[in-house]
Amino acid sequence: MDDKLLVPDASPGEDIADTGIRPQYLQDFQGQKELKDNLSIFITAARERNEPLDHVFISGPPGLGKTTLANIMANELGAEIKVTSAPALDKPKDLAGLLTTIPDKTVFFIDEIHRLKPVIEEMLYIAMEDYELDWIIGQGPAARTVRIPVPPFTLVGATTKPGRISGPLFSRFGITIRIDYYGHDELNRIVKRSAGILGIGIDDDASALLARCSRGTPRVANRLLRRMRDFAQVEGSGLVTRHVVENGLERLRIDLEGLEEQDRRILAAIIDRYGGGPVGAETLAISIGEGIDALEDFYEPYLIQKGFLQRTPRGRTVTDLAYRHLGRKPDSNADQPFLL
Repeated sequence: MDDKLLVPDASPGEDIADTGIRPQYLQDFQGQKELKDNLSIFITAARERNEPLDHVFISGPPGLGKTTLANIMANELGAEIKVTSAPALDKPKDLAGLLTTIPDKTVFFIDEIHRLKPVIEEMLYIAMEDYELDWIIGQGPAARTVRIPVPPFTLVGATTKPGRISGPLFSRFGITIRIDYYGHDELNRIVKRSAGILGIGIDDDASALLARCSRGTPRVANRLLRRMRDFAQVEGSGLVTRHVVENGLERLRIDLEGLEEQDRRILAAIIDRYGGGPVGAETLAISIGEGIDALEDFYEPYLIQKGFLQRTPRGRTVTDLAYRHLGRKPDSNADQPFLL
């Protein structure tokens, strides 16, 4: 039987997380070829020297595979992985408790590392360089500092906002990785791989269309794939075809460029209320009823990458491509307000 005509067989709880379809090794990680080639060399060299991998800093928009890469590193190194997030490390004892109990060469993954508190960050400096922790015993004049050894480990720090990382912390990472948005061909392979793992029947036209509408992001591609499976299962024959995808995208209000309703609201607000811009981020966020963090971290990067939006010193402006996409004509007589 042709692999692309497999009958869907959804299992309970399949939609709760993407854990089952995450690649476990570099050979299964789709796209990002240069990144994978370099990382493979670094991992192989560390493994041959029987040393922990140098500390790794990973940045990139949400959903591109930062956490997946951390797990892949641990698997490739044959090491354990300890996962936490910066907000969870509230006090120095939280960090000390984790680092003093991990086995040698553990991959210690901190998500959203730009949100670390200064006191935690300062503890990490010595731990990353000397594999020791400074600990204060006693109070007042009797207080003294002792150094507690910790097992050699690899810190993997991930962030969606690399600009907010302090210089001293960033300089202690030996390997820096930037994950970029994926191309259509790469996403197409991801969709087909995920469909095979989940037992979702999908044809080539449908997978190509899903890849095009996935905002360059594997997480979005996998989410849309599961929703198309639902449409095919309930209203179709069970096979995800191009017709099923087109109908599903229309019902989800996602267009062929991957823009969702809120994306189009952002562009329309700049055009209709502010004459195409420039308009400040805070003003725009209030206009569309969205948080400024969501605007800057989720919506704007893709709109900028696709050429619909520009960030200028005076604020956000839409491009001619945005006018054409929304079926509007630029108003040459419109005022260009200066709103911050």
